[in-house]
Amino acid sequence: MIRFENVTKRYRGTKRPALAGVDFEVERGEFVFLVGASGSGKSTCLRLILREDVPTTGRVAVLGRDLRTLANRKVPYFRRHIGSVFQDFRLLSSKTVFQNVAFTLQVTGASRGFIHQAVPEALALVGLDGKEKRMPHELSGGEQQRVAIARALVNRPQVLLADEPTGNLDPGTSVDIMQLLARINAGGTTVVMATHEAGFVDQMQRRVIELRDGEMVRDDVHGGYGDRSSIPQLVPEAARGAAAVAALTAVQEVHRQTESLEPLTAEMLASMKAARASQPDSQATSQQEAPATEQRPTAVGPRTHPIVLPEVDVAELGVADRLGLSDTRNDEEVGPTS
Repeated sequence: MIRFENVTKRYRGTKRPALAGVDFEVERGEFVFLVGASGSGKSTCLRLILREDVPTTGRVAVLGRDLRTLANRKVPYFRRHIGSVFQDFRLLSSKTVFQNVAFTLQVTGASRGFIHQAVPEALALVGLDGKEKRMPHELSGGEQQRVAIARALVNRPQVLLADEPTGNLDPGTSVDIMQLLARINAGGTTVVMATHEAGFVDQMQRRVIELRDGEMVRDDVHGGYGDRSSIPQLVPEAARGAAAVAALTAVQEVHRQTESLEPLTAEMLASMKAARASQPDSQATSQQEAPATEQRPTAVGPRTHPIVLPEVDVAELGVADRLGLSDTRNDEEVGPTS
């Protein structure tokens, strides 16, 4: 469905290419994360897929079409099959929710009847039914992003491109948007999303393509975010120096107590001897006939119990359920539109 073949993209006035020899292929129905630091080439990939740019060298094919040979007059028709969502929503402030979503269909010459059927379907899909007459400034940030997603889906595209769709949203609203994108993908729409949200990438375990300085350095089918060096660390670093030495000493002491036994005292040996003397003759005889290794008293002493760390089920944390990724699934799968 989407194929990059040794793609290099250079912009004028830059020494380093935005993309250098990138190769990958996205199959129909996949959910793919593009990850990497700012300037690594994620947005350039999305612009090439949308045919806003063409590669300097190499080949980009989308929906079976070589975009380099696609005539400019055919680009608007090609883009009808691709929806796009951005970080800044890009809504028309002077138009209602209905008009914002309908605008995409109007510029493509859709009939009035089709518009009045498709727009309510798209709004219902993103959970905005009943808010058709609201203005953008009357909506929350999450609701505005839902309008942008409805506008991207109203044409019933085969591919949905999302460039940092949760970048301007609070964590709770971001979870709702990711849940919505997962439901859209479950309906058969291919989703390609550029993001810095490491938590979502790690939790969803979808395909991950990592870019670094324009080069593709990783392609994992069920991957995590990977290199987090550019993400601020909120957790304090581990203690060093004297504190670290003290911690290591404590661990070694626990290990020594666990693996070794305390020596038998004189009272313990006398107790064991009296117990053998009180046993029946048959039992004593059997002990005499036993091999010498079995007559040796077994060491008895208190043992330090090992520390057992519980296994944590990710589903119990609640995040998987909020993303709609837990083992319990709703029988109702929602696609782009009927």
